[in-house]
Amino acid sequence: MTLVRRHLPRALGLVTFPRTPKPRPSLSLGASWTSVTKLSLHTKPKMPPCDFTPERYQSLAYNRVLEIHKQHLSPMATAYFQKPLLLHQGHMEWLYDSEGNRYLDFFSGIVTVSVGHCHPKVNAVAQKQLGRLWHTSTLFFHPPMHEYAEKLSALLPEPLKVIFLTNSGSEANDLAMLMARAHSNNLDIISFRGAYHGCSPYTLGLTNVGTFKMELPGGLGCQSTMCPDVFRGPWGGSHCRDSPVQTIRKCSCAPDCCQAKDKYIEQFEDTLNTSVAKSLAGFFAEPIQGVNGVVQYPKGFLKEAFKLVRERGGVCIADEVQTGFGRLGSHFWGFQTHDVLPDIVTMAKGMGNGFPMAAVVTTPEIAKSLAKRLLHFNTFGGNPMACAIGSAVLEVIKEENLQENSQEVGTYMLLKFAKLRDEFEIVGDVRGKGLMIGMEMVQDKVSRKPLPREELNQIHEDCKRLGLLVGRGGIFSQTFRIAPPMCITKPEVDFAVEVFRSALIQHMERRAK
Repeated sequence: MTLVRRHLPRALGLVTFPRTPKPRPSLSLGASWTSVTKLSLHTKPKMPPCDFTPERYQSLAYNRVLEIHKQHLSPMATAYFQKPLLLHQGHMEWLYDSEGNRYLDFFSGIVTVSVGHCHPKVNAVAQKQLGRLWHTSTLFFHPPMHEYAEKLSALLPEPLKVIFLTNSGSEANDLAMLMARAHSNNLDIISFRGAYHGCSPYTLGLTNVGTFKMELPGGLGCQSTMCPDVFRGPWGGSHCRDSPVQTIRKCSCAPDCCQAKDKYIEQFEDTLNTSVAKSLAGFFAEPIQGVNGVVQYPKGFLKEAFKLVRERGGVCIADEVQTGFGRLGSHFWGFQTHDVLPDIVTMAKGMGNGFPMAAVVTTPEIAKSLAKRLLHFNTFGGNPMACAIGSAVLEVIKEENLQENSQEVGTYMLLKFAKLRDEFEIVGDVRGKGLMIGMEMVQDKVSRKPLPREELNQIHEDCKRLGLLVGRGGIFSQTFRIAPPMCITKPEVDFAVEVFRSALIQHMERRAK
């Protein structure tokens, strides 16, 4: 019979499990166990209250939506779940579907909703600007753009003070690639395997996740290098990453001296010596990889890698599309957690709380190099609506202490999810920082082979059925990506953890049959 560890009653009373008459004596270390047939008595986690009442859905019938999607929209199969959700309304950390069901949003529209769905202050600012001025293009000046530029630049260290406003992360990374090449007069750009930097024809060369690769030529001059993943990679262990939760792999590293970092730097140097020209254009890195499943690098790695790139004439680009604006808690920008200063920073997603908005921030010197070669123009970048919303987002982050909330609640959540890793053999790793967390699912902790996709899909479905929406990531889609709006609370974290626990128990019950 398949066995899982017996859980004690939870502090909030969300789930309790019955005691077995006697523990199984054959298991070592004094662990107390019960069979999954007993655990089938567990109760459904109780969703925290919310005083918001959504409007009644009165739009297209669900079947009509499916029909239109099939006939007129992209044929790419990107929707989650066997029956895709038809969402109707959002309020802070909550989403409502067309049937009136409420869900706790723990993915934020792919790590995009930073301060909460339809945040009242952001809504009010957007409505006010909507009645004043929508669009001018950069041919004319308007105060929202200049006000926003001043606020954003104040949050970045010298000399990162020149801002190019765009509409999406892909567009920002496109422009950053062009800047790096214009400034260095070189072609080759390095990015990590597992990196995601966009899906435009230009940035697809930087993106190294197999599902985004094509058999067609593209991404000229882009080279990949080994991702220094201390869980799935060849080196790394219990002292290597900047997170409240470390891997369960053992290593001989001292807390202040990471041998895994040195091994991965050797691999990076090998790429420099074999796969690129002697002179580089640049190096792209997410402070924490998002699409690849919240992968963290060894402490000190980026600092040494930046130094090696600059020795070759290249510039260093931090892709903050998912990690920026306080989400990591300890710092406003992800690159600050690595104690590095990039030459170029790209950002999007949480910048506009879901409104299309992005930027490239660089030094005056690099900006001038681009200006000598190109009249850069963007029709919609920096439009009045986006800039007014962006300013409101920055104000809310400060006024509501959302960076601090990301640190406190994120750490609380990481430690809670780490307990699930200790309880279930198929939870291989829990990692992350602040409110950017990954839970990697495996067949077993020894082999670390990914849990089969069909099993992951069912766990994902069960979470949705219980009222929790989370994302997926990783090369094999084996990692649950957890990135709620930064207004999330500890009781909502408790609910999310109990949903995962229930879904994992149900998975073990299916395996036992």
